[in-house]
Amino acid sequence: MQTGLEGVAAKARADKKLVFTSLAHHVTRKLVKESLNHIPLGTAPGIDGVDVGTARETFDQWIEGMETSIHRKSYKAPAVRRVWIPKPGKTEKRPIGVPCVADRALQRSVANVLSAIYEEDFLNCSFGGRPGRGQHNALLTIDKIIMKQRVNWVLEADLKNFFGSLDHGWLLRFVEHRVGDPRILSLIRKWLKAGVMEDGEYERSEIGVPQGGSISVLMSNVYLHYVLDLWFEIAIKPRLEGECYLIRYIDDFIVCFEQKRDARRFMEVLEKRLAKFSLTLEPSKTRLIEFGKFAERNAKAEGKKPDTMYFLGFTHYCTTSRKGRFQVGRKTEKNRMKRSVSNLQDKMREIRHWKVNEQIDRINLMLRGHYNYYGVGGNYYALDKVYNCARRFLKKMLSSRSRKGLVTWELFDKIMKKHPILRPYIKIPYSEFKNYAML
Repeated sequence: MQTGLEGVAAKARADKKLVFTSLAHHVTRKLVKESLNHIPLGTAPGIDGVDVGTARETFDQWIEGMETSIHRKSYKAPAVRRVWIPKPGKTEKRPIGVPCVADRALQRSVANVLSAIYEEDFLNCSFGGRPGRGQHNALLTIDKIIMKQRVNWVLEADLKNFFGSLDHGWLLRFVEHRVGDPRILSLIRKWLKAGVMEDGEYERSEIGVPQGGSISVLMSNVYLHYVLDLWFEIAIKPRLEGECYLIRYIDDFIVCFEQKRDARRFMEVLEKRLAKFSLTLEPSKTRLIEFGKFAERNAKAEGKKPDTMYFLGFTHYCTTSRKGRFQVGRKTEKNRMKRSVSNLQDKMREIRHWKVNEQIDRINLMLRGHYNYYGVGGNYYALDKVYNCARRFLKKMLSSRSRKGLVTWELFDKIMKKHPILRPYIKIPYSEFKNYAML
C-alpha cells in the first residue's frame, strides 16, 4: 500500500466513525497507470473499441483530461457493454458488464483508495473482492468452523439477481458513512447511472450495478457489510441461544448454527431484513441442512443419506480422517466438473490443427487454472477425472485431423513422453489448511 493510503488506513482504523472528506488527490496519474498495467492485454474492449494495448500507448493523451474532469466533477462515465455468459451447469445466461479500458483503470484506482478505508471496517466473515481473502480462504474457514466449533446445522443461501437489485439510494447512504469527498461520491454516482449498451441499444441504470468492474465488487461488499454482516454480528448473534457463524463470499453465504431453533428464527427474520433493502433469496439455492459432527450418525439412524453442502464450486460432505476423526470432505461439484471438461473439449476442437506442442501448452494452461482452484486436500480423484478426460479427448482430436491420421495408444504415449499433459496436483494439502483459514 502506498504511504498516503497507509495514512488513510491508519485513520480509518483509529476512528470508526471518521468521514473522509478529501480522498480524490490519492487517485493520482501514477495510480491510474499502475491500474491500467494490471489489466491483461487480452481483456475485451468496452463500447469505444479501445483495447488495452492502445489505451497504454495513448495514456498521456487521455489521462490529463480524466484528472481534470475528476476534480471538476464533470467526468462522464461511459456506458458498459453488456455480454451474456452461461451459468455453470445451466442453459440460462447471466449478464456481465465490460467497461471501457480507461474507465476500468479509473474504477480500479478509486477502489484501491476506498479499500484502504473499508478493509479496516469489513468484518472477518466476508471474503471475495478483498486482498488476501479469496475462495480458498472462505472454504477452509468453513472447515475450521464446522470441525472445531459447535456446529450442527448449516443454512445455505444465495441472493437472487444480487448485482441487478442493489438500491442506489441505500448504497450511497452506506458509502456516505465513511466517504464525504464530493468528487469521489460524484464518480460513484456516475458509475451507478452510466447505463448499459447492448446490440447498439442504450439502457439506463436505475437500479443495480453491472458485474465486471472493480468498483462494482467493492460496492457490493459495502452494501452487504451494512445489510448483512453488521446486522448479523450486532443484532442477531447476541439474541441466539447457541453458537452461530456467518461466512460470506460476495453474494453467496452460509450460516452455521449449533441449534436448529436458532436457525429457524434466523430464517424468519432474514427475508424481512433483505426485503427492506430490495434483496430476495434464491429459493432453489437456499436450504437448511443438518451438517456437522453428528449429522452422518443421525442420518444413518433415520435410514437416510447425510446431506451435502454446495458452496463455491465444491460439494462438501461429512466424513472421517484416517485416524477416525470427523472432518469435512470436499469434491468438485458435478456441474462445475462438466463445465470444465466441456470447456477443455471445446478448446481442443478449436485448436486440433495446431502443432502438437502448441496444443499441449494451451491445454496445460487450462488444466493449471483448474488444478489451482480445485486442488484442495481430499479432491485429487476429481482432478484425476478431468486429467483423464483431457487425455482421451486429445487422442480423439489428434486422430480426427485427417482420414488416415489414426493415433494409436502406443503412438499417443510417445507423444505424451515428449509433450506431457500436466498431471493433477494438490495446491493446498490438508497440512496447510491452518495457513488459509481466517477465523
